[in-house]
Amino acid sequence: MPRVKCPKCLKVETVLRAGFLRGRQRFLCKECAYHFTIHHDRESDKPTRRKNHETTIIDIAKAMGLAVSTVSRALRDHPDTSMQTRRAVKKIAEELNYRPNSLAQRLSKRETQTIGVIMPDIETYFYSSILTGIQQVASKAGYKVMVCWSNESHTDEVANTHAFMTNWVDGLIICHSKETKTFDHIKMYLKKDIPIVHFNRVCEEVDTSKVLLEDSNGSFQVTEHLIQQGCRRIAAIGGPEHLYVSKMRLDGYLRALKKYNIEPDPKLIFHSDLTIPSVLGVVDRILESDIPVDAIFSIYDAGAIRVLAHLKQRGIKIPEDMCVASFGNEPMGEFIEPSLTSFDPHTFKMGETAAQLFLDQIIEGENFVAKTKVVKGNLVVRQSTLRNQNL
Repeated sequence: MPRVKCPKCLKVETVLRAGFLRGRQRFLCKECAYHFTIHHDRESDKPTRRKNHETTIIDIAKAMGLAVSTVSRALRDHPDTSMQTRRAVKKIAEELNYRPNSLAQRLSKRETQTIGVIMPDIETYFYSSILTGIQQVASKAGYKVMVCWSNESHTDEVANTHAFMTNWVDGLIICHSKETKTFDHIKMYLKKDIPIVHFNRVCEEVDTSKVLLEDSNGSFQVTEHLIQQGCRRIAAIGGPEHLYVSKMRLDGYLRALKKYNIEPDPKLIFHSDLTIPSVLGVVDRILESDIPVDAIFSIYDAGAIRVLAHLKQRGIKIPEDMCVASFGNEPMGEFIEPSLTSFDPHTFKMGETAAQLFLDQIIEGENFVAKTKVVKGNLVVRQSTLRNQNL
């Protein structure tokens, strides 16, 4: 048998045979009192592995006659292992084409570099634009994004939340459904210090980072514009009364009326469930009543676009007989006839901001302090409100 060199002190003359370990010849170096086995490159001496089986630290441990824990520490440069052992283990790891399992490493620390996102739907431009913003920031940071939509169902939202947490996402970015009035499913995971960021429809009961739009200020600008066009009887179509965004957008509407000394009329404030039949039902009630109305403000574009079409079918001229304005600035609003005046809330920026707040929380760890950020928007005036072309 060829003379054997000690991998620790590199001497040959001080190496003796010292029995067998796990079927391999074991050696002892008298100079440095180091026990070791030899790894041979011959195919017959390589660990038996299934086809396409990736090398693991178990394979390395078997090849070297070391404990798995020793190999693991050596690969991580743990101070409990000597420099010679680290070098020897890494040499064998390289020969066996070992690649660390990054998923296993992250799972051991409960990190998967995956963000769960829950939103009411992904079909509208409003939410798809937010998702695009989240994705862009997350990807640059090396994070993946998994998306579920609640279909405006509280039950589905709760199920999605539990599914994400069971599958170990690193945290959650969420916009609540219109049905959600209780938040135990969020509070449960906050107690476990799991990062959660709210956007748009937020929960005021928990101390999380939140990203808001200019809900009140944007609605103020829309209503003020209608007043400046000569409208005085402005109907407002909101969403469910408990929704934060519905409250805030109606707040802006009321503030604008107050600024121009217009007494709010409760008969002109309507709540819908945000479905198209519900919104159009409100419009029919307005038209079939004896309540004078010269403008309609919808708190979301999808409803306003259908309102425009519905009014035209009923023979109402826009903006001569009725002005229509909204909040959201969906692309379709620019191409319908007449084009829709709307507040652009910059939803893509909302998505970017939510993802950045999430990453900030990951980085800051125990030093994290919840933040609330408001994304600035702007009013986009189009033909559906332009009675006074000089404004």
